[in-house]
Amino acid sequence: MRWLLFLVLACLAVAARAETVRICYNYGCLAEAEAEFDEPQLARVRALLGTAASAEDERERLAVAIGWLLGWAGRQTPIAADRGGNYADDGVYGRMDCIDHSTTTTRLLRLLEARGWLRFHRVLDPVLRVRFLFDAHYSAQIEELPEIAGDDAKAVEVARHVVDSWFRDNGQPAVVLPLPRWLAGEGDSGDESTRVVSGPGEGVTVER
Repeated sequence: MRWLLFLVLACLAVAARAETVRICYNYGCLAEAEAEFDEPQLARVRALLGTAASAEDERERLAVAIGWLLGWAGRQTPIAADRGGNYADDGVYGRMDCIDHSTTTTRLLRLLEARGWLRFHRVLDPVLRVRFLFDAHYSAQIEELPEIAGDDAKAVEVARHVVDSWFRDNGQPAVVLPLPRWLAGEGDSGDESTRVVSGPGEGVTVER
């Protein structure tokens, strides 16, 4: 039984270790800095995502989790100065454009995926939309894991969503939208009704 105890302790040690992620800023990922997320922070994220009851629920919690992670990164890197869009922080050191956001958010999503904390989605490469020939915009994206329908094992159609942190100030929940709506030009509706009611790690509840 000793080997079993050792295996359990080893797994717990791996699950609790701190993580370091490279953060892009100053537009086009021109500059990068490392942000470390410690055990208590990661435990809060795990508690938030761990009770998701559906893909939709997981996306709402994921929006909050990405906001937390970027906010914590802002305590260690210049991105605390970042504001939603490209105009409110024009010329400010630490600003982030959509390339910075899509790259960084994808890295954060892959961290969560690697830890097994995404049960309803998988992480894809960033996606690009181009409108009116010159309006190009990138975002991180996720895809619902296919479900098996009935005994015939026929997979239902999967849905893709963007996780777009560019629209909001540093530390705010990311905008999560179905990919077709985002490609059509939708962005931040200004509705921030999805929020954490109780503090992270305190029996987290997401209110819509």
